Amino acid sequence: MNDRIISLTDWFQTPPGRYLLQWEQGQFDRSVVNLFGYNALQLGLPELHALAANRMPHRWLALPEEMLSAEEIPTGPDRDTVPAAGVAGASSSAIPRVALVTNAAALPFPEASLDLVVLPHTLELSADPHHVLREVERVLVPEGRVVVAGFNPNSFWGLRQSRARLMGRFGISALGLSELYLPEAGEFIGPGRLRDWFSLLGLEVESQHFGCYRPAVHSDKWLQRYAWMDRAGPRWWPIFGSVYFFVAVKRVRGVRLLGPAWRPRRASGTAPVTIANRR
Repeated sequence: MNDRIISLTDWFQTPPGRYLLQWEQGQFDRSVVNLFGYNALQLGLPELHALAANRMPHRWLALPEEMLSAEEIPTGPDRDTVPAAGVAGASSSAIPRVALVTNAAALPFPEASLDLVVLPHTLELSADPHHVLREVERVLVPEGRVVVAGFNPNSFWGLRQSRARLMGRFGISALGLSELYLPEAGEFIGPGRLRDWFSLLGLEVESQHFGCYRPAVHSDKWLQRYAWMDRAGPRWWPIFGSVYFFVAVKRVRGVRLLGPAWRPRRASGTAPVTIANRR
């Protein structure tokens, strides 16, 4: 098999990778801008600043240790951000340095301590994605949100990737059809399967979107020629976008959020009433 693209980081430097990052950045910005709380966590994908538009006071980027080199591990408070090299719109934004090195399946947070967790392609790159999602549900507060982005296997990109893997498995190489279009690492998780996991964990889907309808081409020139498909896709084949985007909220039965405990108003005394006395 011709592994022209060897890693997710390298793939994001390609024209389709930049096209994907630009679409996902817009989706994350719109989804998290009006989510309020105190603590937000981004798990994985440092090429994308998924919490840039969010206004929570505490926001962290966490990565698995194997994804970091020695010089990328933060060593002091003055090293908060680095330039967003290779990301669309990098001149006006910055990607936060890694604040936490952890395992996505064993988060070092107590139960019900985070208001927002974003998972940009984190589940499909995990060895046990269902366990990762269960761990995210554990650390979320009631009514907390989880935002998930992933590759859709039922799309032009997904079908081309599946075909290349199948032909590579049987040693077939013809006209570049066995060349992987997406990174080799990870396994696709279908949107229907993800919705089932949400339901089992008590996470209610609040919104879902599909995007990146352009075909699996490598050059920026051909991607621009197929730009019209991003306008036609949501209308004519909405669920076949190459990427899906879910926002789910944690529902806890029997839990009701209370407002501020205002001091109850003191009841006024009964006014005296004059009674006529015949005597």
